[in-house]
Amino acid sequence: MDVDEALRSVGEFGPYQRRSVSVLVLTQVYMACQSMLIVLIGSTSSSSSSSVSDQDEGSQQDSIVTEWLLVHQQSYKVSLAGSLFFVGLLLGNVVFGPLSDRVGRRPVYLTGLFLEVIFGYVTAFSPSYEVFAGSRLLVGLMNGGIGLVCFVLTQEYVGKSYWAMTGTLTSMTFAVGIALFGALGYFIRPWRSLALVSNSTGVLCFLLSVTLPESPRWLYSQGQTERAEEVLRFMAQRNGSVVSNLRLHRVGVAKAGNHSNQRAGILQLMVHPILRLRTIVLMYVWYCCSLVYYGLTLGAGDSSGSRYVNVALYGLVELPAFPLCMFFINRPWAGRRKSMAAFLCLAGSACLCTIFIPENSSGSLALLGKLMVSAAFNIVYVYTSELYPTVIRNAGLGVCCMSCRVGGILAPFIPFMRSVSSSLPFIVFCLSGFSAGFLGLLLPETLHKPSVDTLDQLSPSLSRVLQTQPLLYEDDQSNLK
Repeated sequence: MDVDEALRSVGEFGPYQRRSVSVLVLTQVYMACQSMLIVLIGSTSSSSSSSVSDQDEGSQQDSIVTEWLLVHQQSYKVSLAGSLFFVGLLLGNVVFGPLSDRVGRRPVYLTGLFLEVIFGYVTAFSPSYEVFAGSRLLVGLMNGGIGLVCFVLTQEYVGKSYWAMTGTLTSMTFAVGIALFGALGYFIRPWRSLALVSNSTGVLCFLLSVTLPESPRWLYSQGQTERAEEVLRFMAQRNGSVVSNLRLHRVGVAKAGNHSNQRAGILQLMVHPILRLRTIVLMYVWYCCSLVYYGLTLGAGDSSGSRYVNVALYGLVELPAFPLCMFFINRPWAGRRKSMAAFLCLAGSACLCTIFIPENSSGSLALLGKLMVSAAFNIVYVYTSELYPTVIRNAGLGVCCMSCRVGGILAPFIPFMRSVSSSLPFIVFCLSGFSAGFLGLLLPETLHKPSVDTLDQLSPSLSRVLQTQPLLYEDDQSNLK
């Protein structure tokens, strides 16, 4: 049997997998706190509106701005610290993806999480701005890397029929983490205390994660069939399943030292003809998702009020997108490909409509656009992991995430286009949404199709079989009805 068949015998989403996925999902809350840290500890009282309470004003006096006098000519250093974090995210996506494909998911994840906690404490106890900025770069490096590996592990622990659910749960928990961090910041005002408490949640995540096993899919793709069987039997025991004669196929593509596995790496994303097309299209889709998402977020964040409430709303506004994703991506008439394209086009349409209404009434449409692009962003995570074989999945996700970070870095510059025309930023978002949506239709559908573990399984002939068989199956099912 292959890994998918073994997981069906073991339990695709049994009690043990639920506990393991819960630990990985909890890590998303910690990662969200680290991502949003600069928003609260880098604020200044001058940026507050008159509606902010006196208590809120007083809390703003304790920040990195007041401690290191980052005002006037030095004010750029606050944004620089935030940019360094995103640069770290970009580098982490590129470095950790291929590394986990080569040495394993578990060691890379645990090492990255441990180092992020260490660098997070360096942030909290930084004696100078220079140390603080350097620590944010290193925290971002680890955050981007473990976020990628964490997502892949939630997929590879469970059966393929649950990939959409675990992927959506991961993204949803990150949004909840943003909202929880806003509440945490409200009760813990000193910036060093906030950094210390929010980072300490990483210690709990690390202690819970040390018991996690290696991905059985990765072990099998590397030819470590015996170890994969051991992990699957361990899962079956913890799930209370009785599995007799669990034995995975010993086929050529899964043997250790196989040439196709040794040559799997970032280079194959451009050399392999099928992977090349998928990677180019996905990189553009990820870039546009990030550009529209962060661009609309900056526009929606101009409203006055408590910054703690704004941070919480920043996360909560994304939550309706996730049940929408779960509904559409598992429907045969929609699937991953059409759902992703539709949500991107709807985001573009919402941005297009803002051009024809008064500027003071465009906020609701901008938020609607953000809701739609959040749904597309969630789908593209799940869809991308299904389009890449196991031996190169993290490398593919890493390159796509790198393109995503480029979109996030450029997004803050889009609002400056208002000096040319007030509608120009929304035109950019509109064109990005529509172009990414239509381009995404070039990708194959992955719903109800077998997962691919090795590069050899991506041969053109097999690719055609994998694309036609599910369609014939669905037609047969409809005829039976």
